[in-house]
Amino acid sequence: MATITTSVILMRWELLSAVMMFLASTFNVQCRKASRNVMAFAFTGIGIGMSCWFVTGLLGITLSMDNLHNFWNITKDVFVEVMSRTPTDWPMP
Repeated sequence: MATITTSVILMRWELLSAVMMFLASTFNVQCRKASRNVMAFAFTGIGIGMSCWFVTGLLGITLSMDNLHNFWNITKDVFVEVMSRTPTDWPMP
């Protein structure tokens, strides 16, 4: 019993996001059947958000401003590096 309790406590956010994904999917189907497309679209967005939260939680990714700033700097450096290696006569659309 202690093992189950410990696993539920440790996995609380992942379990919550999994339940929210299930509920969003269920409500999405019900809203589409009732031709409530705006609500179905809202539940689709909630489901996508919960799935992203689920994956980041499982991978141990923490979203903070420092991490986002670091990601942006790396992306910018890679873009500048790739663009510096392109030929000068590269056709631009």
